[in-house]
Amino acid sequence: MTGQNSTPTPATAAKPGPKQPLVGVIYNRHSHRNQGLDHDSTDRPNILVAHPSGTADLAGLLAGFAQRGVELLVINGGDGTVRDVLTSGLPIWGDDWPALAVLPKGKTNALNVDLGAPADWSLADAIAAFERGNRVRRRALKIAGAETSPPSGAGSTKPPAMLGFILGAGAFTTGIRVGQDAHRMGAFNSLAVGATTAWGVVQSLFGTDRNRWRSGVGMQLHIGAEGNPLAHSGIGDPDKRWFLISSTLENLPVGMKPFGPYRTGLKLTVVDRPRRRLLAMIPAIVAGKVPQWVLRAGVHFVRTDRYDLALADEFILDGEAFPAGRYTVSNGPELCFVVP
Repeated sequence: MTGQNSTPTPATAAKPGPKQPLVGVIYNRHSHRNQGLDHDSTDRPNILVAHPSGTADLAGLLAGFAQRGVELLVINGGDGTVRDVLTSGLPIWGDDWPALAVLPKGKTNALNVDLGAPADWSLADAIAAFERGNRVRRRALKIAGAETSPPSGAGSTKPPAMLGFILGAGAFTTGIRVGQDAHRMGAFNSLAVGATTAWGVVQSLFGTDRNRWRSGVGMQLHIGAEGNPLAHSGIGDPDKRWFLISSTLENLPVGMKPFGPYRTGLKLTVVDRPRRRLLAMIPAIVAGKVPQWVLRAGVHFVRTDRYDLALADEFILDGEAFPAGRYTVSNGPELCFVVP
């Protein structure tokens, strides 16, 4: 109409798109299967990518992600990378973590077997799954070292707690050392686990007591908040155990079920002594078929909220060796993982 002021209105007003989640990516350039970035996704402004040169960088990078309000933390690497990121992030996020996703790029990816993502899962896939709301919850193992008093008398110190998913000792440690040889020969993931397990059974069956697979390690275990000692069968040296494995994962590589009747929660299996009849049953035991007589032959299946562990040799946490000593193992914070 003539003489009236009017503001033109576009025929089709642009509608704002859905808010994009802020994503932080820890990219381990040294992981076995990392050959390059996901270039189709990392140029988006809502994606922050960090390339730590080592574990010393992680705390600062993760603190920066937390300050920016990252909603999805993507770990691009194998089990060792996951352990290092979770351990470095524990003082930052405590019990209140962002959602997590794992891109399985390492030599071993046992956590990813449990989570069920395909080997070629990409950053774009993880973000899409996050937006769809696909989640599973897991608690990591929390491993806290005992306080130690330095020789200088400067006061006791307590190492920072670690988070991980598979802890082992005794013949498990020996197996991981041999597994490194399997990696060098080109066997990875479930193939390496299966080959190492089979070789360990053979060595334990036919080796002498001086064989490193059979000798056992000094080990004391106390279960639960009450600290009840785990009974020893009396077979072999009562101050030694042959094998220990502990995990919170529900599905393990090669379909192994090494925790007897238990699948969920914080679990451990301990074997006192590698008697040959018992060793011959290991394939059946790790397949979840446990005859009653093995419980009388020095095999212990335990589910608990915590246990105290004293070791005379190194233990393995997610593929890396850590020093002998006294530790408390308990349930870590509940973590929310994005899955396909």
